[in-house]
Amino acid sequence: MAAESRSKVPRRLTDMIYQSLFQHVPFNVAIIDRDYNIVEANKNFTEHFGDWHGKKCYTVHKQRMTPCDECPALTVFKKGKAIVTDSVGFDKHGRQTHYVGHCAPLKRTEHSPVEYVLEMIRPVTETAQWQQEYQILFDRVPCYITVIDEQYRIVRANEAFREKFGDVINHYCYEVYKRRDSKCKNCPAAKTFRDGKIHRSNQVGTSKRGQDIYYVVSTSPLKRTGDNVAHVIEISTDVTDLKKLEQQVIEAERLGAVGQTVAGLAHSIKNILMGLEGGKYIVSLGLQKNDKKMISEGWEMLERNFEKTTALVKDFLSFSKGRLPSLKMVDPGEIVKEIVGLYKEIAARSGIELRADIPSKMKQAPLDPDGIHTCLTNLVSNAIDACLMSEKKGSDVIIRVWETRDKLMFEVSDNGSGIDYELKKKIFTTFFTTKGGQGTGLGLLTTRKIVQEHGGKIFVDSTPGKGSRFRMEFPFKRLTALYEEEQKLKKEQS
Repeated sequence: MAAESRSKVPRRLTDMIYQSLFQHVPFNVAIIDRDYNIVEANKNFTEHFGDWHGKKCYTVHKQRMTPCDECPALTVFKKGKAIVTDSVGFDKHGRQTHYVGHCAPLKRTEHSPVEYVLEMIRPVTETAQWQQEYQILFDRVPCYITVIDEQYRIVRANEAFREKFGDVINHYCYEVYKRRDSKCKNCPAAKTFRDGKIHRSNQVGTSKRGQDIYYVVSTSPLKRTGDNVAHVIEISTDVTDLKKLEQQVIEAERLGAVGQTVAGLAHSIKNILMGLEGGKYIVSLGLQKNDKKMISEGWEMLERNFEKTTALVKDFLSFSKGRLPSLKMVDPGEIVKEIVGLYKEIAARSGIELRADIPSKMKQAPLDPDGIHTCLTNLVSNAIDACLMSEKKGSDVIIRVWETRDKLMFEVSDNGSGIDYELKKKIFTTFFTTKGGQGTGLGLLTTRKIVQEHGGKIFVDSTPGKGSRFRMEFPFKRLTALYEEEQKLKKEQS
């Protein structure tokens, strides 16, 4: 009895597995013989495809009268191995169905021939529809999207990208963007492949029509498992029009500076002419009256205004040498050190301490070293004069340079006489000077002009009796744009 009981347990277990697994598994399951006949199927299969008894698999699945051209069951009978396929068929109502099929061999032993094929079908119609909607979204999004593999080949590209760069699939991304034969320097995709992080940068590419395209790119990792980055998705926004507008703004600022300069020059010349006319009148009156003292006073007025005319013309000739800054990659701290070296002894003789505040590490920046040197020279000279005018003990002038995430800063501060509110409104708008007959008012105008040519701005903060602080701010974005434009012009001219 015990032996008989043991022999019946496997049979009952088989029946239980059949009822619980075969009938209730959440797939459409069928068993197919070598003649494509469906010999068994579960309830899900029947509910989805309808009556299958005495029918061929291709008739039930595809509503065909002949076997499929690429029959997965036939492949399993021939090779004896399980396969997975994507296919399109029809349900019992004649509706098109997308599904994934898993076909596995059924045989008595490992080395026996395949007697049947077990086919498990999972409908994915909704998934296919979702994928279609995703593809539409991928294609129609108004920016450039690509998927790049580990060899830097573009494996997918959306409609906007293809329209701008042409047929790009399986092309190297650096060939498409740059028309180059090697990977781009500072490639954001390469960085993402290395560290698996998101990277953003500004790039310049070339369209299929040979036009330069400026774009902001963001790269993000697509991972299989763990830290293994299989692909990188690259999303780029075209900022070419913004780049052009930026250049127009810079040019408008330059033209605005020229207009203010002309107005200031006319005002300054008018004042000098009035002085000359006054001196001429007094000399003429003195000659008529034979008054030597009056003649001497008039002549002094003529000489004083003639000297102002000479100084104005010389300074204006220097100021009027308008040109694009000649940008080079330089260390900003070195420029500051040079200025301190030039003026430190001069300041010390007047009891003024001149010192620099420079970070231990500074990256190079695209600057016109001569232009920045002129700016700092003008500001330091003015700061020393302000300290002399204050006549206070312990006067000092500090030159600072530092960088933020997006800007390069220069600052010259002093604890001298300071400037009141009304004077602050004039220092950058007219040929204004606090040095009386010793100045022409072109120093700060020249400084502002050079700063604007760099795409920067200059600010002043001052309190009478406490001192002044002049700060020049240069956005790295604008400096880089000017530098790239200059390099492009040099390349075209060579």
